[in-house]
Amino acid sequence: MRLRYTSAAAAIILAASCLSACARGNEETMNTERDGVRRPVVAGTFYPGSAAELGAEVDGYLGAAEPLELPGEIAAVIAPHAGYVYSGGVAGAAYAQLGERSFDTVVVVAPSHRAAFRGASIYGGDGYETPLGTVPVNEELADAIRSGGDAFGYQPGAHSAEHSLEVQVPFLQRVLKEFTIVPIVMGEQSEPAVRALAGAIARAVEGTSSRVLLVASTDLSHYHDQQSANALDQIIIDRVAAFDPEGLLADLAAGRCEACGGGPTAVVMMAARHLGADRSTVVRYATSGDVSGDMSKVVGYLSAILTRPTSGADGAGADDATAGETNAEEVTSASSADAGGGETAPYEGLTRDERLTLLAFARATVESAVRGEALPRLEETTPALRTPCGGFVTLDKHGSLRGCIGYVVAVKPLHETVSEMAVQAALHDPRFPAVSAEELPDLEIEISVLSPLVTVGDVSEIEVGRDGLVIRGRGASGLLLPQVASERGWSRELFLDQTCVKAGLAPGTWREADITIQRFSAEVFSEKELGLR
Repeated sequence: MRLRYTSAAAAIILAASCLSACARGNEETMNTERDGVRRPVVAGTFYPGSAAELGAEVDGYLGAAEPLELPGEIAAVIAPHAGYVYSGGVAGAAYAQLGERSFDTVVVVAPSHRAAFRGASIYGGDGYETPLGTVPVNEELADAIRSGGDAFGYQPGAHSAEHSLEVQVPFLQRVLKEFTIVPIVMGEQSEPAVRALAGAIARAVEGTSSRVLLVASTDLSHYHDQQSANALDQIIIDRVAAFDPEGLLADLAAGRCEACGGGPTAVVMMAARHLGADRSTVVRYATSGDVSGDMSKVVGYLSAILTRPTSGADGAGADDATAGETNAEEVTSASSADAGGGETAPYEGLTRDERLTLLAFARATVESAVRGEALPRLEETTPALRTPCGGFVTLDKHGSLRGCIGYVVAVKPLHETVSEMAVQAALHDPRFPAVSAEELPDLEIEISVLSPLVTVGDVSEIEVGRDGLVIRGRGASGLLLPQVASERGWSRELFLDQTCVKAGLAPGTWREADITIQRFSAEVFSEKELGLR
């Protein structure tokens, strides 16, 4: 089978440092802002770089969301800001609730990861651009918020490379017809800073006739095991559900929980409350481990909707929502997405040529991502390569693991899954530093294609060497691939015990009634096995 690659949007690899000096801001702004428009900087990394792919991916997350019966008019959204592969489903679950509602302006409050500065920066340009187009800035409302305090100016370096605000915009572009934006990045998240910004936003919104939506951007705990993350994140979930921003700030200050956007979340909750909101509905919670299957170091994600009593002024209230229920504590991995790109067929295994194609594609993707080059695209595919499948990409170096990330369930066509997971394994496995260009010749690539998950009724169904396992329960989940048990010579019971340990549960917990066991098979093949290395 012949490979042909074409350039996608250039991948932009962010520096690992969370903070950088504001003195770099002007230089960065020259590269990311032209003609008063802030250009996208994480298109092609945090989300797809082309308009067609981005629109389709966001629509997939929105379409998979379950509609909720909300208690009033929507005043605000709380959503995560990680790469869409991890947090897109959580964000989409909240943004989908906007439905046919319309807003004139969206005020987005996000944390600063790269620039340290006092107060908050209200963007001073004319527009925010993504591959889906440019959203104009509501300069009048932005000026009104700036006038609320000396600490609310415009710091160019705060916006130039910040992803936490940018990743919210494509979701807004797909759910709202026409709107303007006020982009705000917080550099200081102390309680006085939070209260000051919340007051400035509330007063400015009260002074406008525009219909305004508030958005808070935050991720939760970072790089704890799944069980620890669930415990930390539950504190925030409880505070958000109780509409208690003061309690949230107290818990954050005491170190009882973690959220990089805790300040923006409290700002939006306080401002929304001042504007009449009195209820909070937690829509969805998940962690990166629910997508990757790696429960050792996860990041938590939350989405929520804040509502105020229905006024009937614009007809957008609880009656507009389709009846439905969501368990806010239920963690789901992902939903199946429409593969697109032509016919698909039930997955029945790969030919040798298809395996070679995927391995060559994965290597080209890893090399391009590591070098910061445009990612390749696979134009010639077969029905098997277009079939939605779960899958993992594993990188080994001199016989030792160098990165491994994947989808547990079928989210995208197989070739797209391989491409995305190749990038994630090389650059974003939290257990390892990003792969360097010097390491590329030493890497060996292995791909595991996963069958659909099957719930186990009796553990005698599990066959070591054939089946991989997923164990879920008690707010935790863990996954081990089939080859793990066979390589270590484990018995069926030891395999079950070790999968419990991977989930942060005690060995033997799989015997309890509240634990769900699922099995899957994996078609595993590597460059070494097929004579490519």
